[in-house]
Amino acid sequence: MLEAIRRAMTFLRQKQILHKLGVVISVAVILIACYVLYHMLRGIDVNEVVEAIKSTEPRQIAMAALFVAAGYFTLTFYDLFAVRAIGHPQVPYRINALAAFTSYSIGHNVGASVFTGGAVRYRIYSAHGLNAIDVAKICFLAGLTFWLGNAAVLGLGISYHPEAAAAIDQLPAWLNRTLALVILAGLVGYVVWVWIQPRVVGRGPWTVVLPGGPLTLLQIVIGIVDLGFCALAMYVLVPDEPNLGFVVVAVIFVSATLLGFASHSPGGLGVFDAAMLVGLWQMDREELLGGMLLFRVLYYLSPFVISVILLTFREVIIGARSKRLQQAALKLDPGKLDPGPAREAAYVRERSDSGA
Repeated sequence: MLEAIRRAMTFLRQKQILHKLGVVISVAVILIACYVLYHMLRGIDVNEVVEAIKSTEPRQIAMAALFVAAGYFTLTFYDLFAVRAIGHPQVPYRINALAAFTSYSIGHNVGASVFTGGAVRYRIYSAHGLNAIDVAKICFLAGLTFWLGNAAVLGLGISYHPEAAAAIDQLPAWLNRTLALVILAGLVGYVVWVWIQPRVVGRGPWTVVLPGGPLTLLQIVIGIVDLGFCALAMYVLVPDEPNLGFVVVAVIFVSATLLGFASHSPGGLGVFDAAMLVGLWQMDREELLGGMLLFRVLYYLSPFVISVILLTFREVIIGARSKRLQQAALKLDPGKLDPGPAREAAYVRERSDSGA
């Protein structure tokens, strides 16, 4: 069975069917979201949206910011876990934290987070002896943590309150609950599968040993905590009335986030918003839009600006340090001068001596 699945996946990769299918899905999700947004935003009073933002209590914004900060703090453990799992315990936590925070915040805003986040990670980790293959493994394990956490949150949330998902997928509550139980069963099956014996994916230098049972449970906990903090930040900012409860908002928020992720649009722009407006249709649209705009500022824009500043300072510091080391080396051994400038200086001296 596994061999048949492996052959099928190899065939799909060779024919680039998976890539083409992914593009089609992304375009379809974006088009549907644009259609939904067009109909949902007709008649929206911009002044009321602005007024809703202004009327948000500073306490709510502070709490949401605190939850966002806690969520990004949890994200740092994605990289800490992944780097340790591939056998590089010498990389300090502060580097894991910097790589995770900057890669996720930039990837969230630029889009195509697999590539943009991977590029940021490589720039940081390469300075500590990790190569491109190591960074690819880190991205894979961090992504695995993310998906395991999503599966757990959606499985538990929808099985408890299937009507929440029905607002988005328009499926009967009993079918949503059945799908949620299937997700949980698959999650349990995966944990058992990696618990029985070590499991390996990939070939050659791309081989990755999957975390065992206990570590997989840790991955799931990290993912749940991360998504929980993000959902709390959103929950604090949505309108108080009607009070749908945290579980409902969390299920719709995670579902909207996954749809935005599937679209590959920067920050799930348009797709996330359409899913939230559809899922939370009971709430006042202007107030809900105001809360979502505040969430975007706190979760997307602010971390992005901080990340750009941090990476800029890092590059300046690295450049200054490299220049000092080069100057120190030249003082000790002038012969280490770069051959290009050295030849140019010799040529100028020769032309001067010859009177040219």
